[in-house]
Amino acid sequence: MDRLWAPWRSGFVRKKKKGRCIFCLKKKDGKDRFIIKKTKFSVALLNIYPYNNGHIMVSPLKHVKDLKALKDKELLDLMKLVLEMQSLLEKRLRAQGFNIGINVGSVGGAGYNDHVHIHIVPRWPGDTNFMPVISRTKVIPQSLKELYKVLT
Repeated sequence: MDRLWAPWRSGFVRKKKKGRCIFCLKKKDGKDRFIIKKTKFSVALLNIYPYNNGHIMVSPLKHVKDLKALKDKELLDLMKLVLEMQSLLEKRLRAQGFNIGINVGSVGGAGYNDHVHIHIVPRWPGDTNFMPVISRTKVIPQSLKELYKVLT
């Protein structure tokens, strides 16, 4: 597989995992964590290692491994925030389709398997072009800072 230089990933790869959950927020968290919106029970933030431009993750504020650990009001809040983020991506980025999914547990593909989260990946016609097919390389056309300004 060929490699595309992506220096922003080196911090993630080299960083020692301190046990700090990326979804567990403190009062000072916000713009520096690319938080799009926080509700009473949930938070939406940009994925800083996106599959596609505009990739958002929505998570309950409660630190749980599985949706089954949430109360009905927390589940409703979480899903309403997912729908709101989908609408935001349609409006601001003109997304024409989505991959929305949950990876539960490390075997299920979860990179952060101790705090359940929902991926919202916007899609457009032609966004899967020759780069991933021929060279197995994905191109992200917009910086996180620029994208954050568009979405907030």
